[in-house]
Amino acid sequence: MSTVCERIQLLRESTGMGRTLFARHIGIKMRTLIGIEYDERKPGADILAAFAEKYPQHIYWLLTGKTDPKSGHTKPK
Repeated sequence: MSTVCERIQLLRESTGMGRTLFARHIGIKMRTLIGIEYDERKPGADILAAFAEKYPQHIYWLLTGKTDPKSGHTKPK
């Protein structure tokens, strides 16, 4: 099973954005994003809230690795 950090990287890659643009889009520092993607830093509540604001349809998947399409909880393509 993948980790939250791996799923964040998958989400970023699914957008086609590089790290710099994606970090700006979410509202975090690029160094923070790199630390998360390399599993050197765990995302705190404030960072997860930023993801939830931008990607509400994916937050359940980000947190659990599970989806529930009937409830609108999906993973990125």
